[in-house]
Amino acid sequence: MAAANNEFFEALSMLEHERGITAEYLIEKIKAAIIIAVKKNYEVEEDHVKVDIDPEAGRFDVALIQDVVADEDWYDEHSEIGITEAQKIRKTYEVGDRIITPLKTKDFGRIAAQTAKHVIRQGIREAERSQQLSEIQSRAHDIVQATVTRVDPEKGIVALDLGKGGEAILPHNEQVPGEVYTEGQTLQVYVVDVVSTERGPRVMISRTHPGLVKRLFELEVPEIFDGTVEVKAISREAGARTKMAVWSKDPNVNPVSACIGEHGARVAAVVEKLGGEKIDIVKWSEDISEFISSALSPAKVVKVELLPGETRSCRVTVPDQQLSLAIGNKGQNARLCARLTGYNIDIRPESGYYGEEEPKKEAETDAE
Repeated sequence: MAAANNEFFEALSMLEHERGITAEYLIEKIKAAIIIAVKKNYEVEEDHVKVDIDPEAGRFDVALIQDVVADEDWYDEHSEIGITEAQKIRKTYEVGDRIITPLKTKDFGRIAAQTAKHVIRQGIREAERSQQLSEIQSRAHDIVQATVTRVDPEKGIVALDLGKGGEAILPHNEQVPGEVYTEGQTLQVYVVDVVSTERGPRVMISRTHPGLVKRLFELEVPEIFDGTVEVKAISREAGARTKMAVWSKDPNVNPVSACIGEHGARVAAVVEKLGGEKIDIVKWSEDISEFISSALSPAKVVKVELLPGETRSCRVTVPDQQLSLAIGNKGQNARLCARLTGYNIDIRPESGYYGEEEPKKEAETDAE
């Protein structure tokens, strides 16, 4: 029995090291499994079963607990023992006492052993699932390095291995337009959310989420990481352009310069990780007119008029020669500005004349 116990505790130690599941957790599950097995095999209640597992002492004991009863009241041979039989074991036993009778593992029976194995396996699966959920939940709203395991061009989905976080699917609408994914490729993805399901954690990931850009800047800019500079808002058209509004709690720190870095090194590092996506960094302001003016960068703004009503709308006047720049290619600059500020923006030239090729442009927030 000692050799069997040694093998048992060695197996526990191996599971602890290989799967990262604590021996204490496994022992509790195994105790529960053995109790279920003994209850089923001997048809007794739980308080008539005793399981003692002590890895330090290398002890694994299973026993039945029998109530000492009067001979005429003795009906259940597993949970009870008559006083005459009890006193053959020890003369001092009296009615009402309890006797602990050790069991040998082989006495559990085949069905009991199978039950124990099933519960133990289930306990290990639950531990692994809980561990996996805890691991990936700690990465929610963060960037995870993932490896492409499968590409399904028909369904437009990409399967990714997140390491200890398990597997996740990158849906078509969360992929950056123009990006091509291949098996074995390493990607940085943003963990949008983690949901616990019966089959384990379901991880929702994205390559298009504005949070990906924000997190990249947090990793690249110490002033954002330590809280001196705060990212107030981001609007993004993944793969093309992002606008990010920043603010500094320290008047001596220029938030835009901090994000751009010396010779543009910091913003360039983020742009590279995003595959060349353009990034406009603008200064956030409590003054909404000032913020809108800044958000339309790189265009210069002559005037911002906030329109009455609850529609959060404004009219922006720009120099004639800046109209195309303010609107941007296919309205992109105006659109990103509107999403960034939360205002519907009507852009007009200073002269009031649009010409044939440059119609006025109203950008709606279309908030993400």
